[in-house]
Amino acid sequence: MQIRGSGWFGRFGRGCHVCDATPLHVFVVRMPTMASHMELNLVSMNTAALYQPLNDVPDDFAAAQRFVHVISASVFVDDRAEDEAWPSHFIGMVDGVGWWAVDVPAAAGDPSYGAAMDLFRYFGVASEAEWLAAGRAVQVVEWMRTHQFCGRCAMPTEPSGGERGLKCPSCELVVYPRVAPAMITLITRGERGPDQEALLARGVRFPRPMYSCLAGFVEPGEDLEGAVIREVKEEVGVDVDDVRYVGSQPWPFPHSLMIGFRVNYAGGEIVLQEDEIMDANWYRKDDLPMIPPTMSIAGRIIEQWVNED
Repeated sequence: MQIRGSGWFGRFGRGCHVCDATPLHVFVVRMPTMASHMELNLVSMNTAALYQPLNDVPDDFAAAQRFVHVISASVFVDDRAEDEAWPSHFIGMVDGVGWWAVDVPAAAGDPSYGAAMDLFRYFGVASEAEWLAAGRAVQVVEWMRTHQFCGRCAMPTEPSGGERGLKCPSCELVVYPRVAPAMITLITRGERGPDQEALLARGVRFPRPMYSCLAGFVEPGEDLEGAVIREVKEEVGVDVDDVRYVGSQPWPFPHSLMIGFRVNYAGGEIVLQEDEIMDANWYRKDDLPMIPPTMSIAGRIIEQWVNED
């Protein structure tokens, strides 16, 4: 499938300018069909197979319960709520158990007595389903904390019946939990095989010397494929084509949805966006730097590439 698009790749959105005189070019986007869907080899968790996110407690609910105490952005999971007066929100079902998010007030201190952990550490001790539920709990609690007042008229908000929403009783504005879509992509060059290389980059905010896929948020008025091509050009200066979807992952840091892609290198030299990227290079499968763990979609996309024939 070929799509005609403008050939500019300048800073899009914040402080950008667009040159209408830039010529058009053709880029290729590979779209899955019903016949090819089973051949995609997606790296997604498939959350529907792991747990059931719900807004309301099921009728005649009588199952066991778990409570995710959200302490700042850390979690402490227990089989009872430390204080029933604290705000709580039903999250969903994990293996027949009802999960709740409990918003621990800042003045309450630490009810876990030091046992709370951030979501990165919790991934190492929880199942994938439990980690997803805990991440959903943190996102819901943080959304409730930051939307107590209407963004239009400043009146206190209240729950919107029958949905996960907050409604202004004055101007009737309804807001929903924030989900920020972000693309993440692995760029490869050369024919498939041991000599193929991938472009991996180290972000300026990485706490360790780790190299990963390129990622960036989708801008208003932009589709996912366009975001992939723009972000790659902005961050490392190269052109890419043949954009292929490979999976997605909810990423509660704080409220992203990562949409994964693979792309082919089409030309250009690496030029770093220095306020975002510290270093970027081409790597063979047998000579990789430190890469992300497979708890992240970045790690799974790289792992998928490494295991290709």
